Amino acid sequence: MANTYTQIHIQFVFAVKYRDGLIHSSFKNELYQYITGITKNNNHKLIAINGMSDHIHLLIGMRPTQTISDLMQDIKASSSKWINEKKFLKVKFEWQEGYGAFSYSKSHVDSVINYIKNQEQQHASKTFREEYLHFLKMFEVEHDEKYIFKDPI
Repeated sequence: MANTYTQIHIQFVFAVKYRDGLIHSSFKNELYQYITGITKNNNHKLIAINGMSDHIHLLIGMRPTQTISDLMQDIKASSSKWINEKKFLKVKFEWQEGYGAFSYSKSHVDSVINYIKNQEQQHASKTFREEYLHFLKMFEVEHDEKYIFKDPI
């Protein structure tokens, strides 16, 4: 076979360390553009990005040239370094360890895009923790709730 053809749509969900609300509206759009650039530089397509002050959702059309973990490592490390170098905050910015990655068929892409675009409405009635646990349950991901989020000591 001469070429490789794929259709891989992954929604990524990851949080600010301790779920602190550090993603301010003053730099949120710049952050989203920066993450879009990282995604493009890795030869993937960022389809949707949005979030709240404590977490982000990405829908990415992935090429099979990179592992999910390598892409997430690049996005999280590069974007946190960028936020800190830009001095957007008076505190050190860090993403929480780990992430959620959920795959979707082409037929679900539009509904996932709408879900991501409407994060403010989604969180009017549910916390990030509730949302994340819902994803884990919906996708039947085995987990232990006490290890999902790291809390300050």
